[in-house]
Amino acid sequence: MPVHPVPLAFVFRSRSKEEKAPADKAPVTDSNQPRDPQAPKGRPTPKRSEAQSQRRSVANTPTTRKEAAKRQRDERRVQMAKQREALASGDERYLPPRDKGPVRKFARDFVDSRFCIAEFFLPLAVIILVLSMVRVPQLQNIALLLWLAVIVLIIVDSVATVFRLKKRLNERFPDQPKKGAVAYALMRTLQMRRLRLPKPQVKRGERP
Repeated sequence: MPVHPVPLAFVFRSRSKEEKAPADKAPVTDSNQPRDPQAPKGRPTPKRSEAQSQRRSVANTPTTRKEAAKRQRDERRVQMAKQREALASGDERYLPPRDKGPVRKFARDFVDSRFCIAEFFLPLAVIILVLSMVRVPQLQNIALLLWLAVIVLIIVDSVATVFRLKKRLNERFPDQPKKGAVAYALMRTLQMRRLRLPKPQVKRGERP
């Protein structure tokens, strides 16, 4: 049976096609795209915003204990400044924890909207003390009577404040915790109006 010779041109052509095929299937990469030097090899280059945020977080991380302590002091100083401003303006966001919440705000407004005998305790105590120091028996007796009268009036007014405030709190906030709100209000009645913190946000006689 005769054997037909294979043309040499066909052999070289098929071999050259097989060698070029893998090269054609190789993924095309953009050589013009800059690679982030911080990006690990074999991983895609992060976006510019991601890279900037990473650099920012690295730069903001304290490297020593001294820097960490200084940063904590600065943050505490800023927080205290915000609290002082909030105590003057009544901003709920930066108030101390004991003053936060709608229940505590209502208790403050309830006290600030009315006259409380307890807020005049300090000036009355000074007057009574001065009268008791005078070497006149009549004035000393008057000072003693005034002292007893002030104590009784403060007790009666405080009891009335407790009952009224409890009733208003139960009506206004039936489902919210009210623990400590009444004691918080009573402590506020002992302070003179202009010295109260947070500053009063309602006028006298105004219904909260």
